[in-house]
Amino acid sequence: QVQLVESGGGLVQPGGSLRLSCAASGRTFSTYAMGWFRQAPGKERAFVAGISRSGSNKYYTDSVKGRFTISRDDAKNTVYLEMNSLKPEDTAIYYCAADNVFGRSWIRDRADDYDYWGQGTQVTVSS
Repeated sequence: QVQLVESGGGLVQPGGSLRLSCAASGRTFSTYAMGWFRQAPGKERAFVAGISRSGSNKYYTDSVKGRFTISRDDAKNTVYLEMNSLKPEDTAIYYCAADNVFGRSWIRDRADDYDYWGQGTQVTVSS
């Protein structure tokens, strides 16, 4: 069992930056690939970024490439999402999720593949 708690959301002006954190409980954090998803009002939950269990592989949806960076610190059981050059269309609830990849190095982008979810943190980009 893994419990995930996101933090770091808030209101930011267009062009600004935020850093989201996701703290995980449990001693097996390093065995999970981690992902960030977001859900805007009236839309389905969508993949934003993922990082493999080793941290060596990262994957981003096209709309955030070059602006967002995912990273993990296994000593702190935490995954981060650094968001720069934020746009109004980035406004959403952001969720982190853990995928038990059973030793594999892959990163999956379907929400159904992830086993554990946080409660979400609101990010609003507005002037």
